[in-house]
Amino acid sequence: MGVAAASPHVLVIGSGGREHALVHRLSQSALAPRLRSYPGNPGIHQLAPLLATPDDSARTIAATARSEDIDLVVIGPDAYLAAGVVDACTEAGIAAFGPTRGAARIETSKAWAKDIMQRSGVPTAPHHTFTDTTALRDYLYAGTGTVVVKADGLAAGKGVLVSDDRPACFSFGEEYLRQGSGVLVEEHLTGPEVSLFAFVCDAAVLPLACARDYKRAHDWDEGPNTGGMGAISPPDLPPEFLERTTEEIIRPVALEMVRSGSPFRGVLYAGLMLTEAGPKVLEFNARFGDPETQVILPLLCSDLLPLLTDVARGDLSEAHIELSTSYACGVTIASAGYPGTRATPRTCTLGLVPPGSVLYHAGTALGEDEQLQAVGGRVFTAVGQGDSLPEARKRAYELAAQVDFEGAWYRTDIGAK
Repeated sequence: MGVAAASPHVLVIGSGGREHALVHRLSQSALAPRLRSYPGNPGIHQLAPLLATPDDSARTIAATARSEDIDLVVIGPDAYLAAGVVDACTEAGIAAFGPTRGAARIETSKAWAKDIMQRSGVPTAPHHTFTDTTALRDYLYAGTGTVVVKADGLAAGKGVLVSDDRPACFSFGEEYLRQGSGVLVEEHLTGPEVSLFAFVCDAAVLPLACARDYKRAHDWDEGPNTGGMGAISPPDLPPEFLERTTEEIIRPVALEMVRSGSPFRGVLYAGLMLTEAGPKVLEFNARFGDPETQVILPLLCSDLLPLLTDVARGDLSEAHIELSTSYACGVTIASAGYPGTRATPRTCTLGLVPPGSVLYHAGTALGEDEQLQAVGGRVFTAVGQGDSLPEARKRAYELAAQVDFEGAWYRTDIGAK
């Protein structure tokens, strides 16, 4: 598979727990890559030193990568995909893992994604799209019951409200309309949620793994939506679920994107609701999930680097994925006020990371005294691995208890029945 050059030079873009997990797994590659990161964080920088750029634009990042002889750029966050980093790298002659800006619309425009799903026959919730407040108000107040209101564009995992409170729904949607985003109102689906990940290269698809993430801030799915307070993999699903659902949902969407002139290359992530009528798509994301990546990659037995390179170069014909039979549980450690108020920097104290566990940095930085500080909303992901989910869960929480900074908190029910 994939990488021809000895010791390939790889740049990972992003600064969260997802990117730390990517860098950590790439550092274990048999191809012994030289790793760089931008902008990274203190945990990432231990494995992938910072690649400094004059500014944050797509063209500057691509130009810097070319000047540093980078062989492969791996993009983590959606914002960099939306900014066209893959397009800029391609123009600069650098292989990049991730979709083009046009293909990333499967995530950056929920209305466009709905059109793709409808044309490909993929099951999803019925919806209406709005661009003005009067039409939104009239529609909401004409009905009753629970609805789902979504911002059409990127919203850092927080642009969704599920409610039967019509004034609250209207106020939520009105705010996004004021910001220039369209708004979708969907039928409320019920059932357990699951995240499905597959590598996609034009019409070719390769199932990766399933995970379950926990989006609400507090135990037992109470409180506001967040970027994700933890995850487990694999969830309790039938053995054939991953491959069957990849064929029924991922492949038709991939084919329709080719037909629409926006072929997708990267990892396609479907957020699914397991309704009584079968799986239905809540949304698509155009990149690895966070915090799902932190629990999927520790279970990956295959070398990650050739997989990413094969996708970037447009050929999945020889790619193969092998997953461990063990379980992983990830617990997000957040700062006081998350997901509401902005975090105040706090000095962190970390304990020893025991075998079978890994601590991924997310919202961390080094202070003027080189002390590690918690500076973001989601600060760490503590991941435990085991032969059973209870064992993985026990290890994750033992590790989370070793992390100390003022205001640190986490959900206590990740992976609980």
